Parts: sequence; structure tokens; C-alpha cells
Amino acid sequence: MLRSFFASLFAIILTLGLGISSVSAQTVEVKLGTDAGMLAFEPSTINISEGDTVKFINNKLAPHNAVFDGHEEYSHADLAFAPGESWEETFTAAGTYEFYCEPHRGAGMVGKVIVE
Repeated sequence: MLRSFFASLFAIILTLGLGISSVSAQTVEVKLGTDAGMLAFEPSTINISEGDTVKFINNKLAPHNAVFDGHEEYSHADLAFAPGESWEETFTAAGTYEFYCEPHRGAGMVGKVIVE
């Protein structure tokens, strides 16, 4: 009886320990065009962890896209025209990834994803 009690206690502790230590991936949203109608990403700097996803959502003053120089795997060169149009990119390696909107780069529509 004591043996089964300790086995059960161990199973509970193990389950709680694994539940506390496991962290699920997050999804962070980035608007393409601010709510105020500015040609900018909102937010323009995103801090995430490895395995997290960034969801780019077309907001205002379309068309928009997000191009990552040197990282075609994260780039979305197709232009988003419709409000609410979106796509997601999951970042698997630590680093700083700078991106821009091709049609509005000259207007300063640039951003950065920092993956820790």
C-alpha cells in the first residue's frame, strides 16, 4: 500500500513538474499599416523566442508585404491588398531579422524581429 502511494505521488510530482517547465509557442501579431493610417508596421520591433510565430495582418493603406533580406524563408513578397489578409512566419533560430515593405520602404516602413 505504501509502495503504491509513493508511486502515485511520484507520478503526480512528475506530471506537475513537466507541466510547469513546458512552454508553448506564442503568436505575435504585426499590423501592416497603423490604425492611425501611417505607413509603418505596428509594432515595428518584435521580441520573440525560438519557435514563436509572427502573424502579419494587412491593416491600412495597402498594398503591403514583408521582405527579409537574406532570409527568403521568412519573406512574403506577394502584396496584400485586402484588409485582414494575413500570413504567418515561424522563427526557429535566434537572431535579428530586419524586414521592410517593398512599396513603402522609402517611406520608412521597416521592422525588426528579434528572436532570443
